[in-house]
Amino acid sequence: METIKNIWFENERIYMLSNEDKVYSRPLEAFPVLKEASEGERINYTIEMRGTALRWKELDEDIHISSFHNTEEPDTTNEIAAIFKRFPQLNVSEVARSMGINKSLLSKYIYGIKKPSKERKMQIKKTLHALGEELLAV
Repeated sequence: METIKNIWFENERIYMLSNEDKVYSRPLEAFPVLKEASEGERINYTIEMRGTALRWKELDEDIHISSFHNTEEPDTTNEIAAIFKRFPQLNVSEVARSMGINKSLLSKYIYGIKKPSKERKMQIKKTLHALGEELLAV
């Protein structure tokens, strides 16, 4: 069974060396909590679940070894990314909270790591419109 031997961070990526001497790499956009973490927070992890998972207790972040097998790269040319790029003053945490979803999930939509369904895309837009209407009422 393949297990995690070591990890490191370099060039906005997380790298993992397995016990089979295979090196895997994922963009930090795939793990928004780690992307926003400081270097000190990133290196404060433990290898758990018999070597198959990483845990950042301080950040409340867990990554399974299977996450490194995904080869999808960020695609910031998506519609959601364009909206947040156009309005950098938008607070991703607050927009996510307003929608009732996790900030990490919304960040993955923005980074293009995950593709929102048509319904989710409409929910994001409706939430942003509602926030805009609230601002107009001030």
